[in-house]
Amino acid sequence: MFKAELPPLSVYVHIPWCIHKCPYCDFNSHEFQGQDIKNNELIYTNALIKQLNHTNFDSKRPIHSIFFGGGTPSLFSPTSFKKIIETIRNKFELEDNCEITIEANPGTVDKQFFYGYKDVGINRMSLGIQSFNENHLKKLERIHGCQEAQEASELAVKLFDKVNIDLMFALPGQTKIELEDDINMALEINPSHLSYYHLTIEPNTSFYKHPPKIPNQDEGAELCNLINNKLKKANFKHYETSAYAKTGSQCQHNINYWSFGDYIGIGAGAHSKITSKESIRRFSCHKSPKFYLSEVDKNNYIKEERALSTNDLVFEFMMNALRINDGFAIKLFEERTNLPIKEVSKELVIAKEKLLVQEINGRIKPTILGQSFLNELLQIFLRGQT
Repeated sequence: MFKAELPPLSVYVHIPWCIHKCPYCDFNSHEFQGQDIKNNELIYTNALIKQLNHTNFDSKRPIHSIFFGGGTPSLFSPTSFKKIIETIRNKFELEDNCEITIEANPGTVDKQFFYGYKDVGINRMSLGIQSFNENHLKKLERIHGCQEAQEASELAVKLFDKVNIDLMFALPGQTKIELEDDINMALEINPSHLSYYHLTIEPNTSFYKHPPKIPNQDEGAELCNLINNKLKKANFKHYETSAYAKTGSQCQHNINYWSFGDYIGIGAGAHSKITSKESIRRFSCHKSPKFYLSEVDKNNYIKEERALSTNDLVFEFMMNALRINDGFAIKLFEERTNLPIKEVSKELVIAKEKLLVQEINGRIKPTILGQSFLNELLQIFLRGQT
């Protein structure tokens, strides 16, 4: 039985389609391949609304944030997002200043959509730029060029108070000068938030089958240091592994994930985490958009459901909370997992001995070494593995 208040509740809505599948992408995204985009949009939006209406989670809990991710959500028109937001608003109460984010690709969006997104209540935009360098955009098989990226970013900053730009580093053949040019262009546009991701070669991607030559670990670390130093000088706080924000502009939706908050996942392949008085449970929807659509009408869209074990709770909390550079309060661990901190005393001793975490004023915080070797730190909390 949980003693503390339930955590904040967010909604994630997955739009699974793209014009082109990028060679590094391992997300649940699918190319349209000649399908009628407008017809697909209507059918899929109606399915999302049906799932929302079927959702039987506690509707008395207010919604902390809404995030439209993908895929490429900006393929869909403002009208569809208006319907979805209205459905969420009718089903749940939205917190004051509820953060509503849409991911957008500058190569697909009709710029008039930007105005429409703002009109229907979206108040934060996350742009998948990846690079402002034409050669690197081609290597990454992005469907936009530098000019489109710049124009979309400038319009987003003009319209929305909060704008994130997604960028990547350690790209094939990327030099320090090219990286610095990317950073300078981003800073000139002046978004409130930057996400900087190290290119990694993931299984089940085109790059995995045909791997490009990317910077080695030492070279990647140098590029990472360059990013950290330049963004720190520009008054961006490095508050999470891959996230940098100006004061007051942290992504509230992602902070809820990293703080082991709750969320409802709507759409193909979307995941949910829900805390009740009895347990913490995870749910996932059918991953295939076609199968998801066929099952929503039957109220059979959930593929898997399970209660988290003690070992699950320990690892999943740490996997999220240790991404935050300021770490977490011991009290938060106990509230969000319903476990005493002594449950992880053995692991914390090991992590401290390896100089990967430190405990300061009731907070567990990853050290600089722990931030640099996060996977090694998390392995300490992975139980029951050989």
